[in-house]
Amino acid sequence: MRIGIIGGGVIARLVLEHSGALGDVQVVAIVGRGPQSKGKALAGEFGVPFVVGLEALAALRPEAVVEAASHDAVREYGEPLLARGISFVALSGGALCDDALRDRLERAAAQNRALLYVPSGGIGGLDALKAACMAGAEEVSIAVTKPPVAWKGIPYVEKLGVDLDGMKAATVLFDGSAREGVPHFPANVNIAAVLSMAGIGFDRTKLKVVADPGLKFNTHFIVIRGKTGRIDIKFESVAMPENPKTSMLACFSALAAIRELGRSTRYGS
Repeated sequence: MRIGIIGGGVIARLVLEHSGALGDVQVVAIVGRGPQSKGKALAGEFGVPFVVGLEALAALRPEAVVEAASHDAVREYGEPLLARGISFVALSGGALCDDALRDRLERAAAQNRALLYVPSGGIGGLDALKAACMAGAEEVSIAVTKPPVAWKGIPYVEKLGVDLDGMKAATVLFDGSAREGVPHFPANVNIAAVLSMAGIGFDRTKLKVVADPGLKFNTHFIVIRGKTGRIDIKFESVAMPENPKTSMLACFSALAAIRELGRSTRYGS
C-alpha cells in the first residue's frame, strides 16, 4: 500500500516512526503547503519525498492519501484525489460538516471506486452507535471536555472573552448542535463530526464543549439512547505532549486506520 501524507505535524511523524508496525505500507510522499513547510524537514529526516500540490503528489502514484493537516486540506485535496481513484483518509472530519462538500466527496468515491474513510479519532463506540441507529436512536450527545490550554488560539473562544489562564472552574464554551458547534473548533472537535456522520446527523447530534482547569486528561462523554437501550461512554485520554489540542488516542487512531486499509479482514468498525 503506497500512501501519501498531507501535513508535517505530530501525526505525520507518528506514521513515519511506526511504519514498521503498519504492515505492507510505504510512505511515498509528505505533502506541504510550500517550500517552507515543516513537512520538508520531516521528509528529509526519514528519507521520504517532499512535494507541494496535487499534481506532484499524484505523480508519485499513491494508492491512498492521509489528510493530517486541516479542514482546508480536506477541501483542497479530497475530491480531486478520489476522482483519480485514490482513497482518501480524512482526519479533519469536521470539514465534512459542509453537506455540499461531503456529498461531492461521497459521489467521487462511489463513481471512482475509491474509499473515503473518516477514522474514529479520539473516541470509540461507533460500531454500537451504528447498530443503535439501525434500530432507531432517539438521542446522541457528546461533551468534549479539555483543560483550558487546549482551547487557546481559537477565534471563537477569544470572542467569548473567557480568561483561560485564570479559569477556576469548569466553563461551558459551547452548547448546541454539532452542526453549529463543529466549525467553531476546527482542530478540537472533529470527533463530534465523526459521531454525527456515523449516527443521526449534524443537526440532531448534541455537542457541549467545556474548558475545565481541574482535568488531567482530555475527557469525552458520549450518550446514545434509543430502542436498543442506553449507552454511556467515557474517554479519559492523554494529550499529545507536542499538541495539547489533540489526544494520543486520536493520533494512534490514524495509524490503526492506515493499517486497516490494506487488510482483507476487519474486526469491529
